[in-house]
Amino acid sequence: MATQPVCAVVGVGPGIGGALARKWASEGFQVALISRSESTLAPLVEELDNATAYPCDVTDANAVKETFANIARDLGPVDTLLYNAGSGVFGGYKDIDLDAFELSWKVNTRGLFLVAREVAPQMAERGCGIIGVTGATASLRGKPFTTAFASSKAAQRSLAQSLARELGPQGVHVFYAIIDGMVDLPRTRKQMPDKPDEVFLNPNDIASAYWSLSLQPRSTWTFELDLRPHCESW
Repeated sequence: MATQPVCAVVGVGPGIGGALARKWASEGFQVALISRSESTLAPLVEELDNATAYPCDVTDANAVKETFANIARDLGPVDTLLYNAGSGVFGGYKDIDLDAFELSWKVNTRGLFLVAREVAPQMAERGCGIIGVTGATASLRGKPFTTAFASSKAAQRSLAQSLARELGPQGVHVFYAIIDGMVDLPRTRKQMPDKPDEVFLNPNDIASAYWSLSLQPRSTWTFELDLRPHCESW
């Protein structure tokens, strides 16, 4: 079993999740890469010497429990949990069916609950740990096309706040990062080919912000941080 600290990144992809994995790996962590598809994880496993893939659907409670048991067995206890999994189902209330509405909640809120339940008790027992959650502006307000997304992200934010209030006195720092704007991804660049670089949030810069939060002394912990490019209207 590795003696390095362990970071579990839930929701690894080409954007924020991948950047978080690279950042924590560069800081000497063993990184557990978690995503539904093993093919999504394969490139990062090949790129990073200290990363291990754990395919898992966070809507499956049994799969979550088994995955984190495997992480503990292979790497050791999780010191940092970064929850980046998200379901972006968009449309008005007449456009979203019940399954899509429930999926948003299952991924954004229920998934966080399931994952936190696997790592938080051990963190609290040790008296230290980091739980970082990728949020969205939709957690603060709803628009017609965010019927499913906003309601689930608002619930996620409230859950993260409850975890922070409960776990903070036990030494566990829970933070919620509100991502306000378009993340720089191949698909977003394709959608907006004429937009300048400054319009997009750089995933590596987001990861650096998360890392800074993880280093905060206990007397000045941040719960909520807004991240947006200067040109974003807010």
